Amino acid sequence: MDINLIQTQIEGDLAKIDSLSELEEVRAKYLGRKGLLAELTGAIAGLPVEQRGAFGKQVNALKNQTLDLFIKKEKELTAGNTVVKKSNLDIGMPGIAQELGVLHPITRVTEEVCAIFRKMGFSILGGPEIETEYNNFTGLNIPLEHPSREAFDTFYLKDYSKMLLRSHTSPAQVRLMKDKKPPLAIVVPGRVYRPDAVDASHSFMFHQIEGFMVDENIKLSDLKGLLETFAKAVFGNDIKMRFRPHFFPFTEPSAEVDISCIICKGKGCSVCGRKGWLEILGSGMIHPNVFKHVGIDAKKYTGFAFGMGVERIAMLKYGINDIRLFFENDLRFLRQF
Repeated sequence: MDINLIQTQIEGDLAKIDSLSELEEVRAKYLGRKGLLAELTGAIAGLPVEQRGAFGKQVNALKNQTLDLFIKKEKELTAGNTVVKKSNLDIGMPGIAQELGVLHPITRVTEEVCAIFRKMGFSILGGPEIETEYNNFTGLNIPLEHPSREAFDTFYLKDYSKMLLRSHTSPAQVRLMKDKKPPLAIVVPGRVYRPDAVDASHSFMFHQIEGFMVDENIKLSDLKGLLETFAKAVFGNDIKMRFRPHFFPFTEPSAEVDISCIICKGKGCSVCGRKGWLEILGSGMIHPNVFKHVGIDAKKYTGFAFGMGVERIAMLKYGINDIRLFFENDLRFLRQF
Protein backbone atom coordinates (compact mmCIF):
# COMPACT_ATOMS: atom_id res chain seq x y z
CA MET A 1 0.00 0.00 0.00
CA ASP A 2 1.20 3.53 -0.83
CA ILE A 3 1.40 5.43 2.48
CA ASN A 4 1.72 8.81 0.76
CA LEU A 5 -1.40 8.18 -1.31
CA ILE A 6 -3.38 7.30 1.84
CA GLN A 7 -2.20 10.47 3.57
CA THR A 8 -3.31 12.56 0.60
CA GLN A 9 -6.69 10.80 0.68
CA ILE A 10 -7.14 11.57 4.39
CA GLU A 11 -6.27 15.26 3.90
CA GLY A 12 -8.72 15.48 1.01
CA ASP A 13 -11.57 13.95 3.03
CA LEU A 14 -10.89 16.28 6.00
CA ALA A 15 -10.96 19.33 3.72
CA LYS A 16 -14.54 18.46 2.64
CA ILE A 17 -15.90 18.23 6.21
CA ASP A 18 -18.26 21.03 7.42
CA SER A 19 -19.67 19.60 10.67
CA LEU A 20 -18.67 17.62 13.75
CA SER A 21 -20.98 14.77 12.76
CA GLU A 22 -19.17 14.39 9.41
CA LEU A 23 -15.85 14.52 11.25
CA GLU A 24 -16.91 11.55 13.41
CA GLU A 25 -17.82 9.54 10.32
CA VAL A 26 -14.39 10.18 8.74
CA ARG A 27 -12.68 9.47 12.05
CA ALA A 28 -14.32 6.03 12.16
CA LYS A 29 -13.30 5.42 8.54
CA TYR A 30 -9.59 5.93 9.24
CA LEU A 31 -9.04 5.66 13.02
CA GLY A 32 -11.83 3.29 14.07
CA ARG A 33 -11.30 -0.28 15.27
CA LYS A 34 -12.04 -1.49 11.73
CA GLY A 35 -10.65 1.60 9.98
CA LEU A 36 -7.99 1.86 7.33
CA LEU A 37 -5.12 2.51 9.74
CA ALA A 38 -6.11 -0.55 11.78
CA GLU A 39 -5.96 -2.62 8.58
CA LEU A 40 -2.47 -1.25 7.83
CA THR A 41 -1.32 -2.21 11.31
CA GLY A 42 -2.74 -5.72 10.86
CA ALA A 43 -0.99 -6.12 7.50
CA ILE A 44 2.45 -5.76 9.06
CA ALA A 45 2.43 -9.37 10.24
CA GLY A 46 1.99 -10.62 6.64
CA LEU A 47 5.04 -8.81 5.30
CA PRO A 48 8.52 -10.34 4.99
CA VAL A 49 10.52 -9.88 8.16
CA GLU A 50 12.98 -7.47 6.52
CA GLN A 51 10.11 -5.09 5.46
CA ARG A 52 8.14 -5.07 8.70
CA GLY A 53 10.27 -2.50 10.57
CA ALA A 54 10.31 0.13 7.87
CA PHE A 55 6.62 -0.31 7.03
CA GLY A 56 5.64 -0.22 10.72
CA LYS A 57 7.46 3.10 11.20
CA GLN A 58 5.58 4.56 8.20
CA VAL A 59 2.22 3.37 9.58
CA ASN A 60 2.94 4.86 13.05
CA ALA A 61 4.02 8.15 11.50
CA LEU A 62 0.83 8.24 9.40
CA LYS A 63 -1.29 7.46 12.47
CA ASN A 64 0.29 10.34 14.46
CA GLN A 65 -0.10 12.77 11.56
CA THR A 66 -3.72 11.72 11.10
CA LEU A 67 -4.48 12.25 14.81
CA ASP A 68 -2.99 15.75 14.64
CA LEU A 69 -5.07 16.55 11.52
CA PHE A 70 -8.30 15.41 13.21
CA ILE A 71 -7.55 17.43 16.37
CA LYS A 72 -6.83 20.52 14.27
CA LYS A 73 -10.04 20.05 12.25
CA GLU A 74 -12.13 19.58 15.41
CA LYS A 75 -10.80 22.86 16.83
CA GLU A 76 -11.66 24.65 13.60
CA LEU A 77 -15.20 23.31 13.59
CA THR A 78 -15.73 24.10 17.29
CA ALA A 79 -14.44 27.65 16.82
CA GLY A 80 -16.69 28.02 13.85
CA ASN A 81 -19.76 26.92 15.81
CA THR A 82 -18.96 29.45 18.54
CA VAL A 83 -18.80 32.22 15.97
CA VAL A 84 -22.14 31.16 14.56
CA LYS A 85 -23.77 31.14 18.03
CA LYS A 86 -22.39 34.56 18.83
CA SER A 87 -23.56 35.97 15.54
CA ASN A 88 -27.09 34.65 16.16
CA LEU A 89 -27.30 36.11 19.68
CA ASP A 90 -29.73 39.03 19.84
CA ILE A 91 -28.40 41.22 22.63
CA GLY A 92 -31.42 43.47 22.23
CA MET A 93 -33.79 40.83 23.58
CA PRO A 94 -35.08 41.54 27.10
CA GLY A 95 -33.53 39.32 29.76
CA ILE A 96 -35.24 37.48 32.59
CA ALA A 97 -35.83 40.14 35.24
CA GLN A 98 -34.57 39.38 38.74
CA GLU A 99 -36.95 40.82 41.30
CA LEU A 100 -35.06 42.69 43.99
CA GLY A 101 -36.12 42.39 47.60
CA VAL A 102 -36.55 45.29 50.02
CA LEU A 103 -36.27 45.61 53.77
CA HIS A 104 -39.30 44.52 55.77
CA PRO A 105 -41.03 47.56 57.34
CA ILE A 106 -40.20 46.27 60.84
CA THR A 107 -36.51 45.98 59.91
CA ARG A 108 -36.64 49.38 58.24
CA VAL A 109 -38.09 51.09 61.32
CA THR A 110 -35.73 49.24 63.69
CA GLU A 111 -32.69 50.38 61.71
CA GLU A 112 -34.02 53.93 61.48
CA VAL A 113 -34.63 54.17 65.24
CA CYS A 114 -31.25 52.65 66.09
CA ALA A 115 -29.52 55.05 63.70
CA ILE A 116 -31.12 58.03 65.45
CA PHE A 117 -29.89 56.94 68.88
CA ARG A 118 -26.48 55.96 67.51
CA LYS A 119 -26.03 59.56 66.35
CA MET A 120 -26.78 60.64 69.92
CA GLY A 121 -23.97 58.47 71.29
CA PHE A 122 -25.78 55.22 72.11
CA SER A 123 -24.31 51.79 71.46
CA ILE A 124 -26.54 49.17 69.79
CA LEU A 125 -26.32 45.82 71.58
CA GLY A 126 -28.40 42.65 71.81
CA GLY A 127 -29.66 40.16 74.35
CA PRO A 128 -30.93 36.57 74.30
CA GLU A 129 -34.58 35.82 73.60
CA ILE A 130 -34.48 32.92 76.10
CA GLU A 131 -34.02 34.55 79.50
CA THR A 132 -33.88 33.64 83.16
CA GLU A 133 -36.86 34.41 85.34
CA TYR A 134 -34.58 36.59 87.47
CA ASN A 135 -33.49 38.85 84.61
CA ASN A 136 -36.98 39.09 83.15
CA PHE A 137 -38.75 39.81 86.44
CA THR A 138 -36.91 39.90 89.77
CA GLY A 139 -33.91 41.93 88.60
CA LEU A 140 -36.32 44.52 87.22
CA ASN A 141 -38.12 44.99 90.54
CA ILE A 142 -40.96 42.60 89.61
CA PRO A 143 -40.94 39.97 92.38
CA LEU A 144 -43.10 36.86 92.17
CA GLU A 145 -45.95 38.34 94.23
CA HIS A 146 -46.00 41.68 92.37
CA PRO A 147 -49.39 42.31 90.65
CA SER A 148 -47.75 43.86 87.59
CA ARG A 149 -46.10 40.54 86.75
CA GLU A 150 -49.34 39.37 85.16
CA ALA A 151 -49.03 42.07 82.49
CA PHE A 152 -45.58 40.75 81.56
CA ASP A 153 -46.42 37.05 81.82
CA THR A 154 -44.80 34.95 79.13
CA PHE A 155 -43.97 31.48 77.83
CA TYR A 156 -41.94 29.23 80.14
CA LEU A 157 -39.74 26.45 78.76
CA LYS A 158 -40.98 23.07 79.94
CA ASP A 159 -37.65 21.27 80.32
CA TYR A 160 -35.69 24.14 81.89
CA SER A 161 -36.30 25.43 85.39
CA LYS A 162 -37.12 29.14 85.47
CA MET A 163 -36.19 29.76 81.82
CA LEU A 164 -38.62 31.62 79.60
CA LEU A 165 -39.07 33.58 76.39
CA ARG A 166 -38.45 37.19 77.37
CA SER A 167 -41.60 39.30 77.58
CA HIS A 168 -39.73 42.58 77.00
CA THR A 169 -36.24 43.73 76.06
CA SER A 170 -35.67 45.21 79.54
CA PRO A 171 -33.79 42.09 80.81
CA ALA A 172 -30.89 43.36 78.70
CA GLN A 173 -30.62 46.20 81.23
CA VAL A 174 -29.87 43.70 83.98
CA ARG A 175 -27.36 41.76 81.88
CA LEU A 176 -25.50 44.79 80.54
CA MET A 177 -25.39 46.75 83.81
CA LYS A 178 -23.92 43.69 85.54
CA ASP A 179 -21.30 43.34 82.82
CA LYS A 180 -20.42 46.99 82.18
CA LYS A 181 -19.75 49.94 84.45
CA PRO A 182 -21.22 53.47 84.06
CA PRO A 183 -21.30 55.64 82.08
CA LEU A 184 -23.67 53.64 79.88
CA ALA A 185 -25.78 54.63 76.88
CA ILE A 186 -27.23 51.53 75.21
CA VAL A 187 -30.10 50.62 72.89
CA VAL A 188 -31.29 47.00 72.59
CA PRO A 189 -33.65 45.96 69.76
CA GLY A 190 -35.21 42.49 69.55
CA ARG A 191 -38.20 40.15 69.56
CA VAL A 192 -40.32 39.62 72.66
CA TYR A 193 -43.13 37.20 73.51
CA ARG A 194 -46.40 37.38 75.47
CA PRO A 195 -49.42 35.07 75.52
CA ASP A 196 -51.71 37.70 74.02
CA ALA A 197 -54.67 36.88 71.81
CA VAL A 198 -53.91 37.97 68.25
CA ASP A 199 -56.02 40.85 66.98
CA ALA A 200 -55.53 44.09 65.06
CA SER A 201 -53.32 45.58 67.78
CA HIS A 202 -51.84 42.54 69.61
CA SER A 203 -49.55 39.64 68.73
CA PHE A 204 -47.96 36.85 70.77
CA MET A 205 -44.61 37.87 69.22
CA PHE A 206 -43.59 41.43 68.44
CA HIS A 207 -40.53 43.69 68.46
CA GLN A 208 -39.30 46.17 71.04
CA ILE A 209 -36.45 48.64 71.34
CA GLU A 210 -35.10 49.23 74.84
CA GLY A 211 -32.83 52.13 75.67
CA PHE A 212 -31.16 53.28 78.86
CA MET A 213 -28.52 55.69 80.07
CA VAL A 214 -26.66 55.58 83.39
CA ASP A 215 -24.17 58.13 84.72
CA GLU A 216 -23.74 60.71 87.44
CA ASN A 217 -26.34 63.51 87.52
CA ILE A 218 -28.67 62.05 84.89
CA LYS A 219 -32.02 63.87 85.22
CA LEU A 220 -35.58 63.51 83.97
CA SER A 221 -35.05 66.58 81.81
CA ASP A 222 -32.28 64.67 79.97
CA LEU A 223 -34.78 61.93 79.17
CA LYS A 224 -37.37 64.43 77.96
CA GLY A 225 -34.91 66.20 75.67
CA LEU A 226 -33.63 62.90 74.25
CA LEU A 227 -37.10 61.54 73.49
CA GLU A 228 -38.28 64.81 71.95
CA THR A 229 -35.31 64.73 69.58
CA PHE A 230 -36.12 61.12 68.72
CA ALA A 231 -39.85 61.76 68.14
CA LYS A 232 -39.22 64.69 65.82
CA ALA A 233 -36.61 62.72 63.87
CA VAL A 234 -39.16 59.95 63.22
CA PHE A 235 -42.45 61.83 62.88
CA GLY A 236 -41.38 65.33 61.85
CA ASN A 237 -40.58 68.63 63.53
CA ASP A 238 -44.22 69.73 63.64
CA ILE A 239 -45.28 67.22 66.31
CA LYS A 240 -45.66 68.04 69.98
CA MET A 241 -44.77 65.68 72.82
CA ARG A 242 -46.05 65.18 76.33
CA PHE A 243 -45.22 63.02 79.37
CA ARG A 244 -48.24 61.35 81.00
CA PRO A 245 -47.75 59.87 84.51
CA HIS A 246 -47.84 56.08 84.54
CA PHE A 247 -46.56 53.11 86.55
CA PHE A 248 -43.74 50.76 85.63
CA PRO A 249 -42.13 48.65 88.37
CA PHE A 250 -38.61 49.19 87.04
CA THR A 251 -38.75 53.01 86.81
CA GLU A 252 -39.70 55.77 89.26
CA PRO A 253 -41.03 58.24 88.33
CA SER A 254 -42.53 56.70 85.20
CA ALA A 255 -44.35 58.18 82.23
CA GLU A 256 -46.05 57.24 79.00
CA VAL A 257 -44.91 59.42 76.11
CA ASP A 258 -47.47 60.77 73.66
CA ILE A 259 -47.09 62.78 70.48
CA SER A 260 -49.68 64.99 68.84
CA CYS A 261 -51.66 63.03 66.26
CA ILE A 262 -49.82 63.02 62.95
CA ILE A 263 -53.12 62.69 61.07
CA CYS A 264 -55.24 65.48 62.55
CA LYS A 265 -52.38 67.58 63.97
CA GLY A 266 -53.85 67.33 67.47
CA LYS A 267 -57.39 68.38 66.58
CA GLY A 268 -58.92 64.93 67.18
CA CYS A 269 -59.82 62.18 64.72
CA SER A 270 -60.69 58.47 64.56
CA VAL A 271 -57.00 57.48 64.60
CA CYS A 272 -56.30 59.15 67.94
CA GLY A 273 -59.73 58.41 69.43
CA ARG A 274 -60.69 62.11 69.22
CA LYS A 275 -58.02 62.87 71.84
CA GLY A 276 -55.45 64.53 69.59
CA TRP A 277 -52.61 62.42 71.09
CA LEU A 278 -50.95 59.12 70.18
CA GLU A 279 -49.02 56.97 72.65
CA ILE A 280 -45.59 55.92 71.34
CA LEU A 281 -43.51 54.56 74.26
CA GLY A 282 -42.99 54.17 78.00
CA SER A 283 -40.14 55.69 80.01
CA GLY A 284 -38.88 56.75 83.41
CA MET A 285 -35.96 57.06 85.78
CA ILE A 286 -34.39 53.68 86.63
CA HIS A 287 -35.66 52.42 89.97
CA PRO A 288 -33.03 52.24 92.78
CA ASN A 289 -33.99 48.58 93.35
CA VAL A 290 -32.85 47.77 89.80
CA PHE A 291 -29.49 49.39 90.53
CA LYS A 292 -29.30 47.36 93.73
CA HIS A 293 -29.86 44.08 91.83
CA VAL A 294 -27.06 44.85 89.37
CA GLY A 295 -24.56 46.19 91.92
CA ILE A 296 -24.59 49.88 90.95
CA ASP A 297 -24.50 52.53 93.68
CA ALA A 298 -27.84 54.35 93.42
CA LYS A 299 -26.52 57.21 95.57
CA LYS A 300 -23.77 57.95 93.04
CA TYR A 301 -25.45 57.10 89.76
CA THR A 302 -28.84 57.82 88.25
CA GLY A 303 -30.27 56.83 84.93
CA PHE A 304 -33.31 56.64 82.70
CA ALA A 305 -34.84 53.95 80.52
CA PHE A 306 -37.38 53.87 77.72
CA GLY A 307 -39.00 51.18 75.63
CA MET A 308 -41.12 51.18 72.50
CA GLY A 309 -42.92 48.68 70.31
CA VAL A 310 -41.48 48.73 66.81
CA GLU A 311 -44.80 47.65 65.30
CA ARG A 312 -46.48 50.57 67.08
CA ILE A 313 -44.00 53.06 65.63
CA ALA A 314 -44.31 51.53 62.15
CA MET A 315 -48.13 51.57 62.27
CA LEU A 316 -48.14 55.25 63.17
CA LYS A 317 -45.39 56.17 60.72
CA TYR A 318 -46.94 54.38 57.72
CA GLY A 319 -50.64 54.60 58.60
CA ILE A 320 -51.13 50.83 59.11
CA ASN A 321 -54.23 49.80 61.08
CA ASP A 322 -53.60 46.08 61.65
CA ILE A 323 -50.48 44.56 63.24
CA ARG A 324 -51.19 41.20 61.58
CA LEU A 325 -50.22 42.63 58.19
CA PHE A 326 -46.56 42.64 59.28
CA PHE A 327 -46.51 38.85 59.68
CA GLU A 328 -48.71 37.53 56.84
CA ASN A 329 -45.98 37.83 54.17
CA ASP A 330 -48.47 39.26 51.69
CA LEU A 331 -46.36 40.73 48.88
CA ARG A 332 -49.11 43.18 47.99
CA PHE A 333 -48.55 44.76 51.39
CA LEU A 334 -44.76 44.41 51.60
CA ARG A 335 -44.11 45.86 48.12
CA GLN A 336 -45.40 49.23 49.37
CA PHE A 337 -42.21 49.67 51.36
